Amino acid sequence: MKSYRKELWFNTPTRRAFINITPEVEQCLAESGVSEGLVLVNAMHITASVFINDDESGLHHDMEVWLEKLVPEKPYNQYRHNTYEDNADAHLKRSVMGRETVVAVTGGRLDFGPWEQIFYGEFDGKRRKRVLVKIIGE
Repeated sequence: MKSYRKELWFNTPTRRAFINITPEVEQCLAESGVSEGLVLVNAMHITASVFINDDESGLHHDMEVWLEKLVPEKPYNQYRHNTYEDNADAHLKRSVMGRETVVAVTGGRLDFGPWEQIFYGEFDGKRRKRVLVKIIGE
């Protein structure tokens, strides 16, 4: 069985962002040489997320609005965590959106359903963070 590991690094200029990382993951898959197996993609920071959804700007806007209604950034003093940092909302948004995704590899390709893409979700940006890509298989 083959095993492959790579870190992808991000530094968003905004506090929140959704970035389609499917091309980067596909490049990792090509580098791995795996044709049948699994790809794990996970955020290595507690205020970021990896998830699968449609790459459609209206949907991304709706997700941003929904998350902000569910867990508003401000006022900062509504959260006990915000005594040193102001990112309690980012921790909670990550909990909602998830840490990782796993995608099957079939015939050397990511085995997606229609419209599925892999996204990095940033909820407390403006600093360097990483995503782990781990691929195992034959």
